[in-house]
Amino acid sequence: MSTVIMHNVVSVDGFIADAHDQVGPLFDWYGNGTADLGGIGKVSQVSADYVNPVWARIGSMVIGRHLFDMTNGWEGRPPTGDHVVVLSHRPKPEGWHPEASYHFVDDVTRAVALARELAGERDVAVAAGEAGGQAFALGLVDEVAMDVVPVVFGSGKRYFGSVDAQHLLEDPHVVIQGDRVLHLLYRVRR
Repeated sequence: MSTVIMHNVVSVDGFIADAHDQVGPLFDWYGNGTADLGGIGKVSQVSADYVNPVWARIGSMVIGRHLFDMTNGWEGRPPTGDHVVVLSHRPKPEGWHPEASYHFVDDVTRAVALARELAGERDVAVAAGEAGGQAFALGLVDEVAMDVVPVVFGSGKRYFGSVDAQHLLEDPHVVIQGDRVLHLLYRVRR
C-alpha cells in the first residue's frame, strides 16, 4: 500500500509562501549546486541523493485548486509522479490538456483515496497548504516531509493551512542538511 506524504518547501517559521503567493528565497536551493534534480534544477549532491529517490517513488499527487490555477497544472505534466488529483469544487477547465492524467475531486477523503488507487504501490504526495492541511487533519497523511529553508517570512501561507488542533509527529526519521536547506521527514503519530 502506498504511503501518503504531505510535502513542501517551508520557511523556518512555517510558511510556504507570503500572503501574495510569492516564495521569495524558498526555492533558491534548487539552483545552488551541481547535481541534477530531475531536470528541475541543480542542487547539492546530498540534496539530490535524498530528493531524487523520493520523487521516483511518487505515483500521484494531490493538490488544491489554488496551486493548480497558479501553475496552470504545470501544463498537464506533473512535476513528479504520473497522476494529479486536484481538490476542487470546480471542474477541470474545458479543453485543458485532455491527454493529461488530472482528476478533479471535490472531497479530500475521496481525493486521497483516488490518488492512492492511481499510485498503486508507489507513494502519494500531498501538497502542503490548505488542501494538505485538510488531509492531515482528517488523519489521511502518513508522513510529513519538509524542506526547511533558513528564512523567516513572519506571515503568509501556512504549511499546515488552517489546521488549528494539536497533532503529534514522531521524531524525524530523516534529517539531511543540504546547502541552504534542511530535509526533514516525520511519521504522523497514530
